[in-house]
Amino acid sequence: MTFLGNLLGSLMKFVFDVVSQVGTETKLVSYYGITIIITTIIFKLILLPISLHQSKSTKKMNELQPKMKEIQEKYKNDPQTQQTKMMQLYKENNYNPMSGCLPLLIQFPIIIAIFKVLRDPVQFVFKDPAIYDTISKGFLWIPNLEQPDPYLWGLPLLAGLTTFLQSKLMTGNVQTNSQAQSTQKIMNIFLPVMIFMASRSFASGLALYWVIGNIFQIVQQLIINRSLGEVKEETK
Repeated sequence: MTFLGNLLGSLMKFVFDVVSQVGTETKLVSYYGITIIITTIIFKLILLPISLHQSKSTKKMNELQPKMKEIQEKYKNDPQTQQTKMMQLYKENNYNPMSGCLPLLIQFPIIIAIFKVLRDPVQFVFKDPAIYDTISKGFLWIPNLEQPDPYLWGLPLLAGLTTFLQSKLMTGNVQTNSQAQSTQKIMNIFLPVMIFMASRSFASGLALYWVIGNIFQIVQQLIINRSLGEVKEETK
């Protein structure tokens, strides 16, 4: 995790050095704030192939859902045969049920490393406390990105709302049974509330990273959902 933190911190320092050489820093928009935004977008672009793979896996699962339900219903009293038929269905359609989880497992350590970097930018980015103390850390209404947002309607609310929108978009095309749908609805409410509460105590830089990352994911998911819709129309 420290290795990843140093690697991502070096990238962030490079972005900061480039940004600080371009234009003029204003009181409302600091180089540090812009650096967090640009670095977040770079992270998301790096992870884009993994995210697209996850979306393809979800699409494949949706296509197989009717056949999966048919097998579950037909062999509901014979779990062993049901499992065998399921594996046969996966093999025939070249589908790995674990492929949707793998991208999450790959992204998890990277996300944790990003959080470590933004929680301790002196260690991972600037290396020298004296340098970090001299840079401006204000951004829009936030006086200091290393402190929590003083306004609940600011980044904490944006973090919660964008998390909710992202969850709705990602699960909108997933076909599940009624029990799974009920669980998903609870998670779609619980997770944004949890993020909102956590963002009230996070450094604003972390909350800013989360909001920008969510906006990126929302735009990406809208494009994916639209493309899937077009594919469905063509196959009718």
